[in-house]
Amino acid sequence: MTTTGMNMGKIIFYEDKNFQGRSYETSSDCPDMTSYLSKCHSCRVESGCFMAYDRSNYMGNQYFLKRGEYSDYQRMNGFNDCIRSCRMIPMHRGQFRMKIYERENFGGQSYELMDDCDNIQDRYRMSDCQSCHVMDGHWLMYEQPQYRGRMMYMRPGEYRSFRDMGMSGQRFMSMKRIMDSCY
Repeated sequence: MTTTGMNMGKIIFYEDKNFQGRSYETSSDCPDMTSYLSKCHSCRVESGCFMAYDRSNYMGNQYFLKRGEYSDYQRMNGFNDCIRSCRMIPMHRGQFRMKIYERENFGGQSYELMDDCDNIQDRYRMSDCQSCHVMDGHWLMYEQPQYRGRMMYMRPGEYRSFRDMGMSGQRFMSMKRIMDSCY
């Protein structure tokens, strides 16, 4: 297998639970699953990692999918309905770096992270995180400490306001790197 092939993910979505009905296979981002399947209630990740979203265009509740079988979305944490879009998470080798800010537009106190943080309140005395700048690597941010609750996938870039990203009323209290071991 070539190096490029190893970095590629592959996911198969199925219309019905337990891998039944019509299927759609992809190795890349898909902003709107409804153009391929009328509904999507189960999937199988053959390689790589993906983020799945219950709304089109990478909006709504997010769920991290690594290699394995997911026979029923309704039982998965946070999903209202079925999957409408997905993103392939590229494998990242090297350092991880993210700066988190207490307020929107990079305001308030800030801290730089290079590894997982299970509770920003305990570690940094920060009660909220409303914006961030991801310099290196791909991260998952969770609304509760200990990597629980709703999550959001962050790739390198500046995120001035989580509220503007459709995350109103959501706070992020823990962050985890998406490492090679996820694949």
